[in-house]
Amino acid sequence: MKQNATLLNTLHNRLTISISDLDIDQVGDDHISTGIETPMRPGAFDLTDAEKIHTIEHHFAEIMHTLGLDLTDDSLKGTPLRVAKMYVKEIFSGLNPENKPKIALFDNKYKYNQMLIERDITLFSNCEHHFVPIYGKAHIGYISAGKVIGLSKLNRLVQYFGKRPQVQERLTMQIGRELQDILETNDVAVVIDAKHMCVSSRGITDTNSATVTSFYDGQFLNEKTKSEFLHYLGMKATD
Repeated sequence: MKQNATLLNTLHNRLTISISDLDIDQVGDDHISTGIETPMRPGAFDLTDAEKIHTIEHHFAEIMHTLGLDLTDDSLKGTPLRVAKMYVKEIFSGLNPENKPKIALFDNKYKYNQMLIERDITLFSNCEHHFVPIYGKAHIGYISAGKVIGLSKLNRLVQYFGKRPQVQERLTMQIGRELQDILETNDVAVVIDAKHMCVSSRGITDTNSATVTSFYDGQFLNEKTKSEFLHYLGMKATD
């Protein structure tokens, strides 16, 4: 499928210097992404979930020990295993393609030819630079090319791509492009409005700011169609 997507608020498109010229704090604080695909090493899926949990438990215990925490304390001794299970089975489960939701499509028998919008989808993810939460709402719109998707599957796709270390720009594009592939149409729009704990709880410690990213393609590149979509979200189109 030919891609002609627009992504707003994408910092790396404005960079004129190499990421390798920046120090690790600049990369993290500026939320720089290196590509659309989640960076995965070769052999990423060689270990079973049980083996991953065992390994993470060991290393997280070492982190806690290094910080000076007493792992014999009743409140702390189970923390390494709890964290390991949470990483593998919950908040980073979207790294494993086996957890990708099964999507069933239906014929558009109603011949509905207007945009369909699922808004205010709860989003939880984690910043890949500091491993702290990103949380907010995702809004999705599409115009059917003959097929429709179950509404709950839109939520599940957001959850799947959110449950991995992320950069919000990449997350937005991953959702948009996946929907294009599934629905076999370019007519897809995605907007994410989220807060980043790496901004509010550390560094600049700004608790008021939020980050908005967007993906528009097909008919949504038309300003009238885009404005209609944003109107339903209670947002205004930019000039």
